[in-house]
Amino acid sequence: MAGFINGVKVPFVPITKKDSVIPNRTKVAGDSFSNVFQKELNKLKISAHATKRLESRNINLNDADIAKLNDAVGKAEAKGAHDSLVMMNNTAFIVNIPNRTVITALPVGKGEENVFTNIDSVVFAT
Repeated sequence: MAGFINGVKVPFVPITKKDSVIPNRTKVAGDSFSNVFQKELNKLKISAHATKRLESRNINLNDADIAKLNDAVGKAEAKGAHDSLVMMNNTAFIVNIPNRTVITALPVGKGEENVFTNIDSVVFAT
């Protein structure tokens, strides 16, 4: 069944407001999209490079470690930091604070030259 829109023949009949019936929508219990989206944005991310470094250096992070890192990132963010060195469990993490992304990770050992550049803050995660 064809119809006309502004004098142009179309192969369908458009539904107009008077023709349409929209059922009452019920709100699903739980978080709204914006809340879920915001939670995802606030999660700490680990870059592909950092993931490789964690694996190659045999550094394992459990949920408690991730929570400590997330807390440290929150503290650095509150102080206006941009790129931070986060120290936790004899491991150094370089974190981009605005993106909440771990850039790299390395164990801090004796006898190694540990020089960190291009950071603007240090946070000790406890």
